[in-house]
Amino acid sequence: MEENNATMRISRDEMNTLFFNILVKHGMGKVKAEKCAAIFTLNSLEGIYSHGINRFPRFVKYIDDRYINTEAVPTLIHRAGSIEQWHGNLGPGPLNAEFATGRAMELAGENGIGLVTLANTNHWMRGGTYGWQAARKGFVFIGWANTCVNMPAWGGKDARIGNNPFVIAIPYENEAVVLDFAMTQFSYGKMESYSYEGKKLPYQGGFNRKGELTDDPDEILETMRPVPVGYWKGAGLSILLDILAATLSGGLSTHQIGACDKETGISQVFIAVDIKKLHNFPAIAEHHKKHS
Repeated sequence: MEENNATMRISRDEMNTLFFNILVKHGMGKVKAEKCAAIFTLNSLEGIYSHGINRFPRFVKYIDDRYINTEAVPTLIHRAGSIEQWHGNLGPGPLNAEFATGRAMELAGENGIGLVTLANTNHWMRGGTYGWQAARKGFVFIGWANTCVNMPAWGGKDARIGNNPFVIAIPYENEAVVLDFAMTQFSYGKMESYSYEGKKLPYQGGFNRKGELTDDPDEILETMRPVPVGYWKGAGLSILLDILAATLSGGLSTHQIGACDKETGISQVFIAVDIKKLHNFPAIAEHHKKHS
């Protein structure tokens, strides 16, 4: 593996404008293009290149291949109290997820808790985006998505399950404590980032063709045999998250989504809790003041 030291530095505004212009050129309306460009720019500036600038070309290709419907917006399927099921209509994943998070917060503001699901949507990019969206406004957030088939169950050789990303966010004053991780030791986007840079992984992250653990991202990307985080525990959590995402949304499960040559039509869950409605909220707020 050859190391690639070529680095180009551009300003935030230049990056954002470039993303925006490309999206408009490929048929996205200006309002949506502005929102998507802002998300890709922020992800890149915060060092999450795997779901920022590195992922952007694939996002554009999915638009051109009509896997992403740039004009689509979510439509309501069913409502039951503080639970809502929405159809993503294959709209842009980040915009669908931003909407679903906002709607979960609205329901939580009315009922204390809100649960919103999306069926038939697209990749949300960086899951933490929606954790911060909610937690910075005072809501606890729990969310996850299923994926294409891209990870073997622990002890298996063939990819049969997904590395379904999971997010928990807790508000802290005007900021948040956020945990955002995939069920693989390294997400595919992170492994691709290491590959682009010509670097090895800091720890062994999967198996090569010989069935040996390796820290070479290219070998793992070739075999699609990443190690589940926590081994059997991560594989088990992945399966349960997939079952829940498909059940709660009425959408597709990982095995129905299929191969990763066109990851689309996925299922997602967004849960918000309004902690201001808790009887002990004054004590929480006072505790934050004492330790800030």
